[in-house]
Amino acid sequence: MEAFTPWTLFVDVGIVAALLLVGKLIRVKVKAIQKMFIPPSLIAGFLGLLLGPEGLDWLPFSGQLGTYAGILIALVFACLPFTSAKVTKEQRSGIGKMWAYSQSGMLFQWAFGGFLGILVLCQIWPLDKAFGISMPCGFCGGHGTAAAIGTAFQRFGNEEMLTLAMTAATVGILASVVIGMLMIKWATRKGHTSFLSDFSELPHELRTGLLPEGKKESMGESSCSSISIDGLAFNLAVICLVAFGGYLISKGVNMLVPTLEMPVFSCAFIFGILAKFVMDKTDVTKYVSKQSVSHLSGTFTDFLVAFGIASIKLSVVLDYIVPLSILLVCGLLATLLYVFWMGKRMFKGNGWFEKAVFTWGWYTGTMAMGIALLRVVDHEMKSRCLDDYALAYLFIAPVEIALITFAPVAFVNGYGVHFLSIVLVAILIILGVAGAKGWLKKR
Repeated sequence: MEAFTPWTLFVDVGIVAALLLVGKLIRVKVKAIQKMFIPPSLIAGFLGLLLGPEGLDWLPFSGQLGTYAGILIALVFACLPFTSAKVTKEQRSGIGKMWAYSQSGMLFQWAFGGFLGILVLCQIWPLDKAFGISMPCGFCGGHGTAAAIGTAFQRFGNEEMLTLAMTAATVGILASVVIGMLMIKWATRKGHTSFLSDFSELPHELRTGLLPEGKKESMGESSCSSISIDGLAFNLAVICLVAFGGYLISKGVNMLVPTLEMPVFSCAFIFGILAKFVMDKTDVTKYVSKQSVSHLSGTFTDFLVAFGIASIKLSVVLDYIVPLSILLVCGLLATLLYVFWMGKRMFKGNGWFEKAVFTWGWYTGTMAMGIALLRVVDHEMKSRCLDDYALAYLFIAPVEIALITFAPVAFVNGYGVHFLSIVLVAILIILGVAGAKGWLKKR
């Protein structure tokens, strides 16, 4: 394998940049793409997937393509403290609601898939008892989680779980885009979106994404003289420093507690909050352009989505096509019902659909897909969905790690039903807390 160098990164970024421009051209020219409101970043990602190593292998992507998304996510969340409005007392409950909504949904996928496998599919086909959890392994977290838990099963002698989980991840990420866009189109017609009108009412510039003269937007005011440092360079430096601080915190925690892995993007968000607090007290915040940082966040997100999709591993063999198809279809339907049913009750009157469609993208694909779908319905990020999710994930991450760690051990040793029963109890506890706090409302 060719050694990774800065020029390797340069080539990868250059190829994705070209694909983004091609995606933009397709968005401008193809009416069907406009009607689906598909962002150029999604188009670029699928072009990269089609033409990259997992497809036709025409593009010279490096083997590090899948690592960029983690860095870009950290940069996106590093921007949030500088672009978000001050949180009111009323808004603080949003973090708790997002935690209850996201956590219970994640556990629901595990319980549903696991019991469907054991109680139904294993009764029809000679399958391993762990067959059913290949769905949540691949859906929530994408190929990264699928690889982690599949590898764990491999160590215990189950060579097939990795293939099954990777297949689930591939189907999930495709479903997240296709069904997610259909959800958005339906929601705009029904008036469930808070920041996006019906497609039929959208002006031409929003369909194509090209602003005419008189409607062009400023990218932000510069608070620094270019003689000393360019204004954009100053804002970029602040964001990169915050993201780097989050990385150091994540690694530091892991060194002190080897069993605990704090996600870098959550640490970056926390460090950003602390940094902004200090900057507010020292009167430095006024030199940070909220508008410029917002555009930087959008830039990172576009590249994040493109890299995330282009790095999908499609080289998966469907050894159990019939039972796996049943498992994945049922899993998608159950997830869709949960997202809508619980979303309406948890966030009714508070941008419920924006949070639901983001969660759908995350539940079935990756956080990058969730962000991509969210940007379609809330391109200015007014819903505070990512703000709430970043902090809520700090409490979700330990549970996710516990699932990945203990699921293989439990199923290999014949305690799969016990494991799933604990998951069910956890769901009931979370929903009980949500009910007691008044987060869970009647329709």
